[in-house]
Amino acid sequence: MVQEERVKDWMSVKVVTISPEQTLPDAHETMKRRKIRRLPVVDNGALVGIITLGDLREAGPSDATSLSVFELNYLLARLKVGEIMTKDPLTVTPQTGLTEAAKLMLHHKIGGLPVVEGKTVVGIITESDIFRAYVRLAEGVGIAAAVHP
Repeated sequence: MVQEERVKDWMSVKVVTISPEQTLPDAHETMKRRKIRRLPVVDNGALVGIITLGDLREAGPSDATSLSVFELNYLLARLKVGEIMTKDPLTVTPQTGLTEAAKLMLHHKIGGLPVVEGKTVVGIITESDIFRAYVRLAEGVGIAAAVHP
């Protein structure tokens, strides 16, 4: 019997995180600079939430607002990550099967999951990681030749 691939074999371990006290512009700048779409939110070493590029877009102003661009920028610059993050996000452990992680993402319509041991973030598994695993496994290469970004 072939052992199922585990999240630990495909996750990214160099996880960029953010504090709930940082501002939305901080989060946006970090995502833009690092070319990522989600940031686990960590407080005192423990995962407390996750914020995505979609969350940042939704927090932006509505076209129907009567505020000036200066007022909007002032308000957005003061908004903290902790105010709009998804609290207590779904997570997996390094030992979670890759298929289970993929099913969770599909079922909940999310693009990534923080990988935790206890409340400590040790990695992140994204849809891109799942695609990379699928391609490598379909080619019969497996984890030995996997290239992690």
